[in-house]
Amino acid sequence: MANTRGYEIIAIETDKDHIHFLLRYDTTDQVCDIVKIIKQETTYHLWQKYSSVLSKQYWKEKIFWSDGYFACSIREVSSATKQKYIESQG
Repeated sequence: MANTRGYEIIAIETDKDHIHFLLRYDTTDQVCDIVKIIKQETTYHLWQKYSSVLSKQYWKEKIFWSDGYFACSIREVSSATKQKYIESQG
């Protein structure tokens, strides 16, 4: 998904109920559209691969993500600092 859309995942880390990731993307793309694509495509692929496991927990609807998200832009911080921050989450 990331490569086909021109996004680059620089760092990623998960916690109990959320995920942190640092993503490089074209500045002409809107963050809300990127989040929508990520949620749609990861839901699709997870259901394709793990439907038997997920259907036990998500039996009523195939909703995997919550409606909200938090996003921020970081420009004045080094790439190493950004990556270290993401990797320390969770």
